[in-house]
Amino acid sequence: MANYVIGDLQGCFDELQALLTQLQYNENTDFLWFAGDIVNRGPKSLACLEFVKQLQEQDKAQMVLGNHDFHLLAAYAGLETYVSKSDTLTDILQAPNSEELINWLRHQPLMIKHDFLPIAMVHAGIPPQWSITEALERAAEVETVLQSDSWQDAIKHHLFGSDAKQWSDTLDGWERVRYIVNAFARMRYCNSKGKLDFKQKMSPKPNDQTKYQPWFSHPNRQNKDYEIFFGHWSTLGALDAYNIHSTDTGCLWGGELTAYCLEDNTRHTLKCKMNCTPKKGSK
Repeated sequence: MANYVIGDLQGCFDELQALLTQLQYNENTDFLWFAGDIVNRGPKSLACLEFVKQLQEQDKAQMVLGNHDFHLLAAYAGLETYVSKSDTLTDILQAPNSEELINWLRHQPLMIKHDFLPIAMVHAGIPPQWSITEALERAAEVETVLQSDSWQDAIKHHLFGSDAKQWSDTLDGWERVRYIVNAFARMRYCNSKGKLDFKQKMSPKPNDQTKYQPWFSHPNRQNKDYEIFFGHWSTLGALDAYNIHSTDTGCLWGGELTAYCLEDNTRHTLKCKMNCTPKKGSK
């Protein structure tokens, strides 16, 4: 039996299947952790979503929500502000079982924790001032919103935006919810108090001493007692340091698709084709 943490799929279904074959994956004994961004930009978002859903319903996998998974929820809810020409969500939105898929997706967590080991997984990161317990509590606040009957209204009017960049324990209302979403689904750089910087997306430069650092590198980080797995940051590449493990190694862009085995701390990778992204004009 093996547990594998798999980085961002973004619709690259064929590459996922090739990686599982390479791993000699046994669906009867092995368990898969998906670090979010199951869909979008790749050519087979619907297949990825249905595959993960089937495994999760059979207790053979679990996932966390990434920013592109939120993007799908927003598209379904009718929020057109963030529609992009690079989106590949049409097959899902027009699928006969689209409502079933969306209702399943909105019930997925923003953060999961291993039942026995000090291991957790999120899509983007955890602010340095949050402990693991606090992070789980914050994630649950957003999950309650997504799982409510009024989730579409919340998505369309309240959940998205870059204005909520600074955390405070007294932060309340929708600004609080937006910060939590931004932290779990979009964060790369922040200051020691968790103020987010969305402008920087590249990997950190050596000896860079600016106040905005990768979320995991702040010395005062309150969640260092857990190994944290995350995706989202393809330009960072594979990193195993600071008691964190990055898993988005850029399959969509012609990099690699990564599976990290929890049992023996080994990385398994599949070289991905440059043409995983759809051709211009396709959906």
